[in-house]
Amino acid sequence: MASIPPFPELLSLIESRSAALREAAGDLTAPVPGCPGWSVRDLITHLSRVQRFWSAVVRAGDPAAPPPVPVLPPGELLDAYEESTRTLLDALTAAGPDVPCWSWWPESAAPHTSGAIARHQVQEAAVHAFDAQEAIGRPEPLPAAVAVDGVGEFLQVAMGSLGAWPHRPARVEFQALEGPSWTVDLSPSGATLDPAASGEPVTRVQGRASDLVLALYRRIPLADVRIDGDREVAEQIREWCIVD
Repeated sequence: MASIPPFPELLSLIESRSAALREAAGDLTAPVPGCPGWSVRDLITHLSRVQRFWSAVVRAGDPAAPPPVPVLPPGELLDAYEESTRTLLDALTAAGPDVPCWSWWPESAAPHTSGAIARHQVQEAAVHAFDAQEAIGRPEPLPAAVAVDGVGEFLQVAMGSLGAWPHRPARVEFQALEGPSWTVDLSPSGATLDPAASGEPVTRVQGRASDLVLALYRRIPLADVRIDGDREVAEQIREWCIVD
């Protein structure tokens, strides 16, 4: 399993992936294949709201409940989005990585801290930057630093928050061509990342880390990664893990 990037690097990745989205936003009316029914305008509006919301969560420093959803300021959309990114980065910088915060992943093993929020916001910005690039016909792989951590972050946070696995128990290994691998047990207890008990996986999913992340987020088909063993389990995961 790969180590989590240091907190300053997480902030830098949020900034760079947010900028990549803005750079791809030449046609605000273009449809977004990864978000059916959305235009690039909808995508930017969504992420701008998301970043302002999480900046308010970090500033509140209250793990018990989320703050009210902030209202976007009037003005040019891309300027407002750039301001939203700066607001998030300012809040995270002021807080540092260890402030207790509310989060939507109480069932997972991920911490409820400003550092965990920064980690997830890297993935939010990166996947939506890919969406914007795909909308203009120029999708790019996620940067390695984003993607390698993104696999473990998805398995721990998104998958770990879904509750009981609704199918036959299974052990699955995700292997990135860059080197790291992650094992997850799926059972009525939910998804357990890096389980203590030994055993061979019934399914192995292999590919570049970027492709693993994009397949988990349903941005690319399973045909774009290699699946060994029980393919049905990989298909069941994809249907179970529907994340915006």
